[in-house]
Amino acid sequence: MEHVTVNPWAALAYLVAGVCFILALRGLSSPSTSQRGNRMGIIGMTIAVVTTLITHAPVLAVACPQPANGVALCEQFGALHLDTLALIEILGAIAIGAVIGVVTARKIAMTDMPQLVAAFHSLVGLAAVLVAAAAFLNPQAFGIADQVIPMIGQPFWAIYPQSRIEMGLGVAIGAITFSGSVIAFLKLNGNMGGAPIMLPGRHVINLGVLAGILGLIAYFTQDQSPWIFWTITALSFVIGFLLIIPIGGADMPVVVSMLNSYSGWAAAAMGFTLHNSAMIITGALVGSSGAILSYIMCKAMNRSFISVIAGGFGAAADTSGGGAAKEQRPWKRGSAEDAAFLMQQAEQVIIVPGYGMAVAQAQHVLREMADKLKEHGVRVKYAIHPVAGRMPGHMNVLLAEANVPYDEVFELEDINSEFAQTDVAFIIGANDVVNPAAKTDKGSPIYGMPVFDVEKAKTVLFIKRSMGGVGYAGVDNDVFYMDNTMMLLADAKKMVEEIVKSLD
Repeated sequence: MEHVTVNPWAALAYLVAGVCFILALRGLSSPSTSQRGNRMGIIGMTIAVVTTLITHAPVLAVACPQPANGVALCEQFGALHLDTLALIEILGAIAIGAVIGVVTARKIAMTDMPQLVAAFHSLVGLAAVLVAAAAFLNPQAFGIADQVIPMIGQPFWAIYPQSRIEMGLGVAIGAITFSGSVIAFLKLNGNMGGAPIMLPGRHVINLGVLAGILGLIAYFTQDQSPWIFWTITALSFVIGFLLIIPIGGADMPVVVSMLNSYSGWAAAAMGFTLHNSAMIITGALVGSSGAILSYIMCKAMNRSFISVIAGGFGAAADTSGGGAAKEQRPWKRGSAEDAAFLMQQAEQVIIVPGYGMAVAQAQHVLREMADKLKEHGVRVKYAIHPVAGRMPGHMNVLLAEANVPYDEVFELEDINSEFAQTDVAFIIGANDVVNPAAKTDKGSPIYGMPVFDVEKAKTVLFIKRSMGGVGYAGVDNDVFYMDNTMMLLADAKKMVEEIVKSLD
């Protein structure tokens, strides 16, 4: 009993929406075209939503029971009312979501964007779980079941085996995405510590739970007993939690990227259940692009892509004692006037921004400082690490917001060799991405991650709130104590403002 009306116009509309999504991904790959990509995504989603509302209008009408006299009175007189009511409910839900989205977008600070992305991923995962549950409880409304012998006066609906596979995968991936994103949100928001939480025998536990989920999905194709479906759901919520808690804060950007991929695959799986090609296309695009981005970031961080999927990568036991700052060591403190004088005399300054810059909202005054340095004939460049900030592209977005020219922004592999010929490395709010421990200390949780060679610059100006804290990964930084380093201890925005005044 199929409820979906498939027609060539709907297929064409979904094709156009899919093309818009592809163009959106292409546009979002660069800061200079990101606004155009965002607009294409909005257009594509509008087309997909409107088409779905039109083609799925008779959902409640086809489920109307046949009375004993053979005349489907509710289909003759009640279908229009039922469809209108359903449409009002759907539009109302869309309106509520739109209001929440607009208010959130207007109020959210850029520093909280990683948490917001993690929260959105959790909602996508939860939506997949709810759709799968609705399909399991009422399969005839989704057109994925045959009616068999009535049992105790109630019809029993046998779900198609292929639909059970789609349903099982959808609920499993959705539940993993939800619980994993919740843990990522708590870590990013500071409700949980950034250090890895190691469970004894975690790899054996994870493999056992994953094997159990896959085995139950296979058994679900033969037996659709409710306990199987709900057990798959419960175990998937658990494994999502177990996969994310062992991952440290320094690797959280890759986690966000991977959860983005999971949310896409969950949506694609539910697209098959709903017979909605737009969901399949969109989910596959999000899933594949998120996986590709995660692979690129893992390569940039010298991590194993397989270990990302397994969970707990970069979470080896820390034998370096990096959970707190080391014993007191001599270091040099400088002032805004000192920093301004050194940079005015430089031929080239490389700025390395980090999450601390985002917290202080210092990107605009930083660009002002760079403009004044260029007026003095100083060549200014920005060095962006693949995992700077708390999510992929975080620093690029902040600099684009401050209208920093795109040709002044460079990735790690393009600029790292220049530090040895650079007069001043200006580090603002970054720590882990400039920490030499990643190259030398095998016991460090960030060991193996490529970092900027800022210590090779003639002078290092390091803005930091205080000497008492450590980076998000919980590792002290030897750069603080080098002879060519001058520590500028203050709020990042206030310090840069003082430097700008000194440059005048």
